Amino acid sequence: MSEPREPSFDTTIYAQAMARNLYFLGTAGSGKSTMVYAFQLWMNSQGLDCVTVNLDPGAEALLYSPDLDVRDYVNLEEVMAEQGLGPNGAQVAAADMAAMNAKELADVLETFETNYALIDTPGQIELFTFRASGPVLIDAFGREDSALVYLNDPALVKSPSGFISSVLLNATVQFRHGLPFINVLSKADLLPEPELERIVKWSLDPFALYEALFEEAATPKTLLDVEFLKSMESIGVYRRVHPVSSELTFGFEEIYSQVQQVFEGGEDLSKD
Repeated sequence: MSEPREPSFDTTIYAQAMARNLYFLGTAGSGKSTMVYAFQLWMNSQGLDCVTVNLDPGAEALLYSPDLDVRDYVNLEEVMAEQGLGPNGAQVAAADMAAMNAKELADVLETFETNYALIDTPGQIELFTFRASGPVLIDAFGREDSALVYLNDPALVKSPSGFISSVLLNATVQFRHGLPFINVLSKADLLPEPELERIVKWSLDPFALYEALFEEAATPKTLLDVEFLKSMESIGVYRRVHPVSSELTFGFEEIYSQVQQVFEGGEDLSKD
């Protein structure tokens, strides 16, 4: 784990030039925090330096020890007590308060000399994607050095209609944040091999997904799914999914390769 250092003019420039921010997003339970933990371990095993950032004020327990933790700035229980809010309302208020601390959080992040910041976003995707706090934090941390790693939940994408629903959601995330996008199928170890192969095939071949849709009992929603699929193909948000297992630590090489394509055109960053 990198140690924070006293910022200076030169080292701040170095941090801004070299650090790449990877935001892990997905629906609640998709495995964001676990993947941040496992990806940090994998990167360290490859001799790659990274720091971890927790942006979820409501996180109760994390497998990793965040180098930068929004909970040091926003206390969810205090928000509930002081504003008389329930858990959901407090999460919204805390997300807005995190945005108010964006500059201070960014200043601390700049004190780490590292290649990557692995950024764990709130469990409720709407807090980071549909409120102003997400874009505000991305801008503060450096939009030009950022990419999204979107985790598709295997429980949702097992059916053709569910797969399209997941594509719609990650397309919304892409449009909202306007950042390079890496599409991940999380918890891939939970799927039988034939099912995993079928899902990956759907992501590679939309015609296979068309066929699967009509193999199900056709309903008015089937026609709507087909129209959504056509639209997503035409606007370029239909992406291959890359299977990953944080439990078995597989798929990380491919994710890292995708990261390099985003930032370096395939040329690996120096490990020094």
